[in-house]
Amino acid sequence: MEENKGEEAKKTILIVDDEKPIVDILVYNLQKEGYNTIEANDGEKAIEMAFNDKPDLILLDIMLPKVDGLTVCKRIRNSLNIPIIMISAKDEEIDKILGLELGADDYITKPFSVRELVARVKANLRKAELNSGNVPVDTTNNENKKDNDKVIEIGDLYINLDKFEVRVRNKLVELTLREFEVLRYLANQPGQVVTREALLEKVWGYEYYGDIRTVDVTIRRIREKIEQDTSSPKLLITKRGVGYYLSSKRSEDNG
Repeated sequence: MEENKGEEAKKTILIVDDEKPIVDILVYNLQKEGYNTIEANDGEKAIEMAFNDKPDLILLDIMLPKVDGLTVCKRIRNSLNIPIIMISAKDEEIDKILGLELGADDYITKPFSVRELVARVKANLRKAELNSGNVPVDTTNNENKKDNDKVIEIGDLYINLDKFEVRVRNKLVELTLREFEVLRYLANQPGQVVTREALLEKVWGYEYYGDIRTVDVTIRRIREKIEQDTSSPKLLITKRGVGYYLSSKRSEDNG
C-alpha cells in the first residue's frame, strides 16, 4: 500500500455485487486509490461480512442472489452506522427513493463512470470521518455559536457538533450521519432558505445531476424525528418551489 495515501490507505470498502467484471473493475480502481477492498457476491455473505469485518463503507448492488440489496441495506442500517452507496442497473425513481428510505447514504446507477464512483466514495468517507471527530466542522457562518463553535442552538433545536448529538425540546434525537449533516448545514444559517441544489453540492459533496428527490427524502426523514406534527412542521420549513430553512422560533412562539 502506498505510504503517501495517508489515512485513506487504512479505509476498507466492502464491494457487494454478483457480476465479477464489475467487482474486478471496482477492486482495481479502489485499490489504486489506496483503499483496502473485501468482496461479497450475495446478500447473505454481505450481511455476514458487514458485521464481522466492520468496513468503512459499503458499495451495495440491489439485485443480489439469496438476499436482495434493499433487504441487506435495512439489516445493516438497523445495527451499524456504515456509509452505504447503492449500485443498480435500474434507473427507476422508486428504487432510489426506497434505497434512501431504508438508510442508504447515496445511490449510483450502472453504467457509471469509475471517476464519479470514486468521487462519491471519497465524499461519503469524508462525511463519515466527521462522526469520529477526525475532521473539523465548519461553523463560520453560524451566529449562535457557543463553547468554541461546538454547539448550535436555534429555537427548540440543540446541536452538539463534538458529540454528534441533536436534541429537540431537550429530547435526544437519533439521526444518521447524512441527516445530521443536512441539519447542521441549515443550522449554520437559520432563517435562510437553502435550495435543494445547494444542499446536494454542500452536504453530499459533489454534483448530483438533478436528483433533488434525494434531498426531499432526507428532509422527510429528519422531520419524522424532530417535528411534533410532520404535516405542520415548525422547525424545518419548506419554502415552496425554492428549498428549506430552519425556523429560529420556539414552540410557544409558533402557537
